[in-house]
Amino acid sequence: MRVKVLRLLAGAAGLALMGVGASLLLDRQQDLMGVLEWLGGAVVLHDALLAPLVLLVGLVLVRGGVRGPIRGALLVGGALTAVALPVLLRPGPRANSTVLPLDYPRNWLLTLVAVATFTVLLVVAKEVRRSRRRPPS
Repeated sequence: MRVKVLRLLAGAAGLALMGVGASLLLDRQQDLMGVLEWLGGAVVLHDALLAPLVLLVGLVLVRGGVRGPIRGALLVGGALTAVALPVLLRPGPRANSTVLPLDYPRNWLLTLVAVATFTVLLVVAKEVRRSRRRPPS
């Protein structure tokens, strides 16, 4: 019962936010074509490049015996890279230094190191737990 209520609330919040976004977009009609082009490009990029690439890498990893946490870490790392890509592709000084005041490439690398460290710890913990379950030979 709680799950249904939570789903309904999340769906209602999502619809409300979509309504806010649509109203803001319609208020600024000069940007409408640019937004539609960007959304169309994002759909094409996702469906033609990103989704097949992720599926192919997942297939190769599964056939290679890589499972669970490592695949999850690769997925998280890929998502982090996709989010950081615009900032990573335009390095250098900006006209307004307050727009992007942080060192995004360094923070992106630190986040990837944190994901890798957590994944290694998780894999080691699984192996220790598995070795404790096995009876001594």
